Amino acid sequence: MQRLKLVGTLPASLGVEIPANSEPRTGLSMGEHAAVTAKQMGIKRVDQDELAAASHRNMADAYDRGFFDDLVSPFLGLYRDDNLRPNSSVEKLATLRPVFGVKAGDATMTAGNSTPLTDGASVALLASEQWAEAHSLAPLAYLVDAETAAVDYVNGNDGLLMAPTYAVPRLLARNGLSLQDFDFYEIHEAFASVVLAHLAAWESEEYCKRRLGLDAALGSIDRSKLNVNGSSLAAGHPFAATGGRILAQTAKQLAEKKAAKKGGGPLRGLISICAAGGQGVAAILEA
Repeated sequence: MQRLKLVGTLPASLGVEIPANSEPRTGLSMGEHAAVTAKQMGIKRVDQDELAAASHRNMADAYDRGFFDDLVSPFLGLYRDDNLRPNSSVEKLATLRPVFGVKAGDATMTAGNSTPLTDGASVALLASEQWAEAHSLAPLAYLVDAETAAVDYVNGNDGLLMAPTYAVPRLLARNGLSLQDFDFYEIHEAFASVVLAHLAAWESEEYCKRRLGLDAALGSIDRSKLNVNGSSLAAGHPFAATGGRILAQTAKQLAEKKAAKKGGGPLRGLISICAAGGQGVAAILEA
């Protein structure tokens, strides 16, 4: 008890700083910002829960078949992300109360369909083909191109996490591709509502014409190709680690499918990641 009292005498500068994701310009958390977008775009609670359950199910299956064996390094007895809930279901998720957008009413975002902040680190090796050959390393995939975007989420009409909706069409146009020309789609699951908002935006002719300046909607994707081995809702979201995880995960998925395919044209993966400050990045991987 005396030791606890001594802790209270320590200066604040020596205290533990808890990570926060509030935007300095608005004071709102990412979750509250995402809740505003979810309400504006009519994203349904059940659809969010279905996406979350699928993420846990897909990642659990991937671990069970050994997909992550050479991607995850065991640490202090942990060999898989402890955020993962293999038995998660839409029915179980439906019992959770909303935690974001509650004051506005009709809240749909819960702890189950929102990604928790977790601890972790990631690394992905990016090198030239010549360097890889010199070091006897076979490339899993090639980073073809990338695009960044940012939105004015304070004074403009765009939500904090909607910048990827702008980055992706610019990336596609530059490479002469359509949204449907991919074997895998890896969209960062910051919140289930955000993934669904991005997909809804690309499917909306009005959004694509008015916001993105396109002639028509980008269209729908094959949902069976989306986050096939689970993503952030199941793995959690360690600050500064999610990008590397998604990049490495996509590269391995492409390499595995190419090995099974044995010939034919290139295989492609589309990566789309939202970030704080109204930023977004998209990339194309090919194998």
